[in-house]
Amino acid sequence: MRPHAVHAVIAVKSLDRAKSRLADRLRPEHRARLVLAMLADTVTAAAAVPRIGSVTVVTPDPVVTELALALGAQVHPEPPIADPDSLNAALADAANALRHRHGPVDLLALQADLPALRAGELAEMLATAPDGARSLVVDHAGTGTAALLVRHPIAALEPRFGPDSARRHIGAGAIDLTGDWPGLRLDVDTAADLDLAIELGTGDSTDAVLCDIGWPSRVHEPVRRVC
Repeated sequence: MRPHAVHAVIAVKSLDRAKSRLADRLRPEHRARLVLAMLADTVTAAAAVPRIGSVTVVTPDPVVTELALALGAQVHPEPPIADPDSLNAALADAANALRHRHGPVDLLALQADLPALRAGELAEMLATAPDGARSLVVDHAGTGTAALLVRHPIAALEPRFGPDSARRHIGAGAIDLTGDWPGLRLDVDTAADLDLAIELGTGDSTDAVLCDIGWPSRVHEPVRRVC
């Protein structure tokens, strides 16, 4: 294992529940393909950062599992959780497993839908974050959390993702990192988010899927090719 490596964990829900806020624009099978493509671009960018020692995807979905393994990521099965809409228990369980496997390592929780993420942004964020502390990168909307980093060998990840997660992470002591990392901050939930990501420049996998499904098109329109 590389010294001072950071081990990343990414949680992905079942594809049949994916990106419901895009339901008026994309059919379910297209939403599933987009989720997989954005995950592929997120994992690829993270794995290209020299300080990232491993990427682990925690998911209950066999298709997501297959893709993650093909990308060279590790896979952690999602534990039983009381709230099916919460990924926090899954992230915490995977983080604990990483510490059990690698010892007192630094931990990074990333959103799975960062199609415009650049490895250089993530590397700069890791270099900027202070030692001995928990830090976060607030998302482009100013309320969510795109990344949560623990650069402390013992402190738990303590994820608080969900509505207004930035405020809750900061309230728990996390430091708000203020760097200019537009791709890292741009998690995609809505059509407007996806258009912003396209303006920034999405990764190869997302590009290919958007081309194939003819974005932008409405869910009831025939699929149009745009490239």
